[in-house]
Amino acid sequence: MTFDKEKTLEFYNQISENTLMRTLNITYTDVGEDFLVATMPVTPLVHQPMGLLHGGASVALAESVGSAASMLFINPELSEVRGIEISANHLKAKRNGIVTATAKIVHKGSSIHLWEIRITDERGSLISLCKLTNMVLPKRKIANK
Repeated sequence: MTFDKEKTLEFYNQISENTLMRTLNITYTDVGEDFLVATMPVTPLVHQPMGLLHGGASVALAESVGSAASMLFINPELSEVRGIEISANHLKAKRNGIVTATAKIVHKGSSIHLWEIRITDERGSLISLCKLTNMVLPKRKIANK
């Protein structure tokens, strides 16, 4: 598979406008043939009441990068991706800074993709380890569009 890294990242960041990814300040930063990387700042906007990174924000980051990564393997004119299961183990607290999520393919079937998403801090310490299962479906026509 040949692709243009800069155009791919530009595309992912562009389609994130006016979505949860933009609300959480998630930015796609690196891509390869079998991985995708995104970052998210840890600020009070993504804290839980104790002043720590909210597990739900980590899961949203993981699902955002893992779902987008499945798009690397499909023809978006013919297929679409749906996340069908996600699990997360939150291993370390984070109060501020940047977290980086790296999605790497574990299984690439014709209808199921399994991703491992590692969320790390600036020092490379593992904050959360997530697993995402995506289903690849035939693209559906949207009425009134």
